[in-house]
Amino acid sequence: MRQAIALGIVAWLTAFAGPASAQPGSAAGPAPQRGDYGFRVALNSDIRSTQPGVNRDFNTDSVVLHMVEGLVALRENAAIAPMLAERIDLSADGRTYRFTLRQGVTFHNGAPLTSAEVVWSLKRYLDPAVQWRCLPDFDGHGIAKVVDIGAPDAATVTITLEKPTALFLNTMARPDCGSTAIVHPASVGADGVWRQPVGTGPYRLGEWRRGQYVDLLRFDGYVPLAGPRDGLAGAKIASAAQIRFMVIPDSSAAKAALIAGAIDLMSDVASTELSDMRGRNDITVVSAPTMGLTGFLIQTRDPLLRDPRIRRAMALAIDVPQIVASLVGTDAPDNPSPIPSSSAFHTAVQGVRPRHDIAAAKRLLAEAGYRGQTIRMITNRRYPNVYDAAVAAQSMAAEAGLKIELEVLDWATQLDRYTRGDYQMMSFLYSPRLDPSLSYEMLSGPKDSQPRKLWEDPEALALIRRSFEVADPAERQAIFDDLFQRFIAQTPAIILFNQPDYLAHRKGLDGVASWAAAQTRLWGVSRR
Repeated sequence: MRQAIALGIVAWLTAFAGPASAQPGSAAGPAPQRGDYGFRVALNSDIRSTQPGVNRDFNTDSVVLHMVEGLVALRENAAIAPMLAERIDLSADGRTYRFTLRQGVTFHNGAPLTSAEVVWSLKRYLDPAVQWRCLPDFDGHGIAKVVDIGAPDAATVTITLEKPTALFLNTMARPDCGSTAIVHPASVGADGVWRQPVGTGPYRLGEWRRGQYVDLLRFDGYVPLAGPRDGLAGAKIASAAQIRFMVIPDSSAAKAALIAGAIDLMSDVASTELSDMRGRNDITVVSAPTMGLTGFLIQTRDPLLRDPRIRRAMALAIDVPQIVASLVGTDAPDNPSPIPSSSAFHTAVQGVRPRHDIAAAKRLLAEAGYRGQTIRMITNRRYPNVYDAAVAAQSMAAEAGLKIELEVLDWATQLDRYTRGDYQMMSFLYSPRLDPSLSYEMLSGPKDSQPRKLWEDPEALALIRRSFEVADPAERQAIFDDLFQRFIAQTPAIILFNQPDYLAHRKGLDGVASWAAAQTRLWGVSRR
């Protein structure tokens, strides 16, 4: 039985790998060339620490994940891939994961990776004193409860859960969890206090001068996996001898530094800067849809909007593909689903949106007895795409007779209104969720206890709970497809697209690419 389950895990990991984009080192492109050169990369704020998943933020994750690795990692499409594990077996009862470690892996101090370091790292994360961000997800308060960690031999580690859960490996791989990185005990001092990461990643820590820069140095003992770069998994070829992350809080200053050649790459390029950047001969801009959502939220408890016919009429009246094309061009596709377009679970079923149909919208409004009552939509100017989408929707809805008035608030006030559920409609954006269950959970729940939630259909909530428990990908896919059909029929929101992530770099670099989770990756990048 164990072998059958193991083969099932391998098949799952393979089936949900999805097509890898052309990357350096793949058959579609030249292998990056190692050299003595360095890269200078802008950070809009300093990192908070060097501990994986502890005292961290997005910038911290992006830097630290160049130095450390976990047993599993995220692919480009947020599916799970083995990283320090070469094989993962799941017991017949779905509770015990057996990780067979990859051979030939060494830490930055030259020590070989064995089960002893894995067990030490995992038990350390489960110590509340460490303050690991993802402890609640593994101590019984969140998705799982780890009840045992074992090491049958030097190359094998077992983790046993109280009960099965579909999100265990995905949560281990999350960047904000530091990929549950395996580090050598030399990472802490004799007093148990963290010193610096002694990991297995392609770069090691050089110097961190707080408020100024973080230097990473190539780890020449790193042996990359075969194949292309794939999210935070796959081959990690460190071409540059040094990476310097330079703290430049002001985006205009970072742009000026890029144009002047003082840095090689900047992330978080503002949409207002794209046209200028793309018009330059010395700069290249690359983009990819992230797993964050932009859309219109509809308050289903509002006396007017509780009628699903009016909500569906709204969806028919708004020409979403036209809005998406005008806002982001071809940088991100129109996506009607809560599941991100880059997800392995975003099938053709998830891509079917009701066609723009003014006549059908008018018929539904007439059936619902709509008499031109005003609908107020909250928006903000902090995020230009959110504001511009609201303006376009207001104009389009008017063609069907829907009267929308915009209420422009500062972002903090809008967030407060969102949290309290105090709105009729809202043009809004969500941060990325890396699993479809979390994407639906983000939008759904009982409004009596969680007023920010949009969708509280009891049958949908039961399906979402089920999706957290089921490990079989085919069964999960069937649940998500069912949820999508219900979501479109009840229309608690109109999803527009997944926000693109933009990177700008100077010409002469090969291999720079954005991806769904948006962390900047400097492995697989080389200078011509």
